[in-house]
Amino acid sequence: RLFDQLIPLPHGTTYNSYLVRGSEKTALLDTVDPETMDLLFAHLDRLGVKKLDYVISHHAEQDHSGTLPMVVERYGCQVVTNKKCKGMLLDLLDLKDEQIVEVEDGEKLSLGNKTLEFLLLPWVHWPETMGTWLAEDRILFSCDFFGSHLASTQLFADDKMMVYEPAKRYFAEIMMPFRTQIRKNLAKIEGLGIEMIAPSHGPVYREPAFIMDAYRDWVSDEVKNEVVLAYVSMHGSTERMAERLTDALMRRGINVHRFDIPVTDLGNLAVSLVDAATVIVGAPTVLTGPHPMAAYAAMLVGALRPKTKFAGIFGSYGWAGKMPEQLTQMLSPVRAELFEPVISKGHPKEEDLKRLDELADQILAKHRGIGIAG
Repeated sequence: RLFDQLIPLPHGTTYNSYLVRGSEKTALLDTVDPETMDLLFAHLDRLGVKKLDYVISHHAEQDHSGTLPMVVERYGCQVVTNKKCKGMLLDLLDLKDEQIVEVEDGEKLSLGNKTLEFLLLPWVHWPETMGTWLAEDRILFSCDFFGSHLASTQLFADDKMMVYEPAKRYFAEIMMPFRTQIRKNLAKIEGLGIEMIAPSHGPVYREPAFIMDAYRDWVSDEVKNEVVLAYVSMHGSTERMAERLTDALMRRGINVHRFDIPVTDLGNLAVSLVDAATVIVGAPTVLTGPHPMAAYAAMLVGALRPKTKFAGIFGSYGWAGKMPEQLTQMLSPVRAELFEPVISKGHPKEEDLKRLDELADQILAKHRGIGIAG
């Protein structure tokens, strides 16, 4: 329900491990989080697996690799991974150097009538991640690439409406900071002739064009005529400003995703950032800085680095403070063009509200300038 003690999972998640049986050898592709180790072993027992020759480690993070030492001990198999991942596995887990076989990008491993080809896919979403291409079956085992946090009894992602939002949420929370690298990895797998994508989380895609097209859209530089407006209000002043700005933007034909941060699932906020042209953060001043929850939201936006083109700040203060300057710094990793902050002293006066109308005019002009508003 809470991934990495950080990300809410309204639809749960799965830890996917794949067994590939060749005519001569057998390989397990990834393990699982240690919490579900007994379930993994029960599945392997049900399949009658007595021996494994290899366990492929695509990614060192514990939800994929955490059970590696136990799998190696139980089956006496070798761990196969790339050099960078090997170093991380040795740091994170109780494994020995001689238990791990290094492979290069494009190197192949024969299982008899099945061939595993290893493809380095860095920064989806760690630097050591790789995938495996099973040419005989046209399956790409993509690890976190194309994943979704969705626990379902449906093995395949045939219900596209059910899968799209969890996949977009997964992209927003995990992949979005690495858009540029993901573009390169999309190009790398373009010519494989993929007929199935088997990710490490969520259902399997037997219509790979669906998720690949979605990723092309999400990693592009194209934005939509949308504003993400995230705010906190303690005594109503900032909320009044949020309502005025929302109304002003709506009247100008701009779609607004408004989030009252203390009661918001931050995963939903992250999803809205994937496409929005503009992000606005509203906050009251606590002592001399922004409300901590507004600061957290601004830091999240900065960490996720969406393709947002424009950003702004509004809010209120009682006697003094550096709230606008601090929020501006937190948003700086986005590299968006910043609007002049709209800050009221205490309850917003009519002139403050008019400045919000002017901010809405500026946002509309900027959206028109990049061709996304009428």
